[in-house]
Amino acid sequence: MKRVYLFCSAGMSTSMLASKMQTVADNHKLPIEVKAFPDGKVDEIVEKYHPDVILLGPQVKYKFDDINARFGQTIPVQVIDQQAYGVMDGEKVLKSAIRLMKQNKK
Repeated sequence: MKRVYLFCSAGMSTSMLASKMQTVADNHKLPIEVKAFPDGKVDEIVEKYHPDVILLGPQVKYKFDDINARFGQTIPVQVIDQQAYGVMDGEKVLKSAIRLMKQNKK
């Protein structure tokens, strides 16, 4: 089971996006778990669950450099595309996360 974890400031809209992404994964029978968390818990969540991808909501993109410096060597980190986030395009964001996982394998 691959873990794609989203982090943002409040978690409300990101939780909706994570749910849409999970539905896409389930519909395609992909062994992927998608969850959303507040950005203040990134250290705790990474240590406890070891996600395969960390996605940051556009509202916390200013934290990218810090989070990427801490975890980017072992876990790919990316800011969610603002347009895909705005329209809650779970399929597009999930495809982006899967590409990140594949690139990280090489």
